[in-house]
Amino acid sequence: MPKNEFALAFNEVLEEKQLAKDIVVSAIESAMVSAYRRAVSASTAQHVEAKLDPDTGIVTVYAEKEVVEDNIVDDRTEVLLEVARKVNPEAQLGDMVVVETTPADFGRVAAQTARQVIQQRIREAERSNQMQYFERQVGEIVSGLVQASNAQSVTVGLDMKAEGVMPNNQKIPGERLKLHDRIRAVVMEVKDGTRGPQIVLSRAHRNFLRRLLENEVPEIYHGIVEIRAIAREPGARAKVAVSATQAGIDPVGACVGIKGVRIQAIVKELHDEKIDIIQWDQDPIVYISKAISPARVNGVYLVDSEGARTATVVVGEDQLSLAIGRDGQNARLAAKLTGWRIDIKSLSEAAGDTLKKLQNNAELSALLPTAVEAIPQIQEILAKKAENRPIMPEEYTALGQFVDRVERRTIQIKEEAARVEEERTTAARADIPTAAFTMPLDQAGIKEHIFNILTEAGFETVGSLMFALKADPDKVLGLAGVGSKAIQNIEESLAALTFPEPVVAEPVKAEEPVIAEAVGVVAAEPVTGEEIPLEKKQAEGKKDAKRVVEEEDENAKDGVSLDELFKMKPEIFQTTGVVEEDADKKKGGKKGKKKGVELEFDEGLGAVVGRKKHKRGDDVVGEDWE
Repeated sequence: MPKNEFALAFNEVLEEKQLAKDIVVSAIESAMVSAYRRAVSASTAQHVEAKLDPDTGIVTVYAEKEVVEDNIVDDRTEVLLEVARKVNPEAQLGDMVVVETTPADFGRVAAQTARQVIQQRIREAERSNQMQYFERQVGEIVSGLVQASNAQSVTVGLDMKAEGVMPNNQKIPGERLKLHDRIRAVVMEVKDGTRGPQIVLSRAHRNFLRRLLENEVPEIYHGIVEIRAIAREPGARAKVAVSATQAGIDPVGACVGIKGVRIQAIVKELHDEKIDIIQWDQDPIVYISKAISPARVNGVYLVDSEGARTATVVVGEDQLSLAIGRDGQNARLAAKLTGWRIDIKSLSEAAGDTLKKLQNNAELSALLPTAVEAIPQIQEILAKKAENRPIMPEEYTALGQFVDRVERRTIQIKEEAARVEEERTTAARADIPTAAFTMPLDQAGIKEHIFNILTEAGFETVGSLMFALKADPDKVLGLAGVGSKAIQNIEESLAALTFPEPVVAEPVKAEEPVIAEAVGVVAAEPVTGEEIPLEKKQAEGKKDAKRVVEEEDENAKDGVSLDELFKMKPEIFQTTGVVEEDADKKKGGKKGKKKGVELEFDEGLGAVVGRKKHKRGDDVVGEDWE
């Protein structure tokens, strides 16, 4: 094939298969090696390699052969010395040399033999590229054409000649997809299959709506507006909570766009699915009130217990059906969006329940005398409602105020009771040794049948059992098989236990700072009668201190460190005269005078100095040592 024709064909394959040049070249060369081995029946142990020239299309095959002198027995594995030295001038007899061994009719043989190998290698490279590409696209939106549709799924043609599958439950309900329709979907999963990657698509997942909002709203894409939560029922309705990360930004307005342009584009893509954009709020009451939109809310009352978080939402009579939605859809989406269990009541229903609560709870009635006085009025309004007589707006206001007053007070009472219970529990737990909560129950010495009952009830440690007896004795006494004798055995066994006292680490005392100039007492020159300026004294004192520190560091090698020196008593410095006396004896044999050093604080220098003492009779003469 001429140069230009081969280059054009080669580049066409690259473009069609969307593969890298080196991948195709490697596939062709590998196929040529296989074709050569098959053509000449070469051993698989022999090293064979092929080189392709991408411009001309010429393939050259090289094989490893043994160097012989003049008698070639097998042309496939042996080569003459003179031929080998053209490749490697230093080749010797018996060496292994890689030489060119392309057959004369190799082009025709290779074209027939290597075609399937080349196709297989290119197909494998295509699949590998598809797999790597779509693994990076998981969670992102892709676009494709509908190729086939049946009762189970829809096949979509994607980029890189890949095919995606959209199961029937991932389609938008009511949406009909026709052949060759261009659709967008989010990649849910990519699995490696025998016939290439299996790409699972979805248009019903909430992440599809999230990605559409990111594409249509630049503020979301750049992080100025953040999507806090999404609740969606595909094809019917969706609720999206958004918040702004910068002051002065309207997150709802940014998502809706001017005249609703942005949100209308998303609604059209989702087959006319209604989308409510609400502003996220940290206060659950405000957040739930907005999540119930488009209905207007009169009041939200939260009960956050350990079992579940419940929000009672009170709405007007005319807003009840709107708040609940068709088949409870609006309330269901609001609950998913906020994470609270939502109980929606009309104002008259809430007022009736509140009235019964107030009448049956004497403690609550005593705390709310104003609400008790309003009971006749509330009963009259509810009677008019039951008889379908018209109710005035001010009467609705009275109902709302009554419900709000009683419900808020009820919540306060529950919170106060929970706080008292928590304090009681904390106090009961504080009386129990910490080691009891790590001691297994089988070490308590309780009778075996009682131990088995307690273990089945969930008591695993001594501490948990002691805590239950203090906080709620009926919890233990109420167990099947536990009576007064069993309780007596438990109490006696627990009373006999001893727990080790917790080891309290003693605080480490910080060392007091030491003034560096204080060490100057060890080696200094006596002060002469001349007056020395204060600045010069301080400078000389610092020099002496530095010199002494260096000397003490050297002494530390002999076993005395600087820290140990400071811990010594001041009387140790009295031995200085004895050291000097021994030195004088070595020099001239003269008896040295005993000298002492006294530590004092010099206010002028601002440091501790030593004063040398000389005893002259009863008088003591002191000389300053800086």
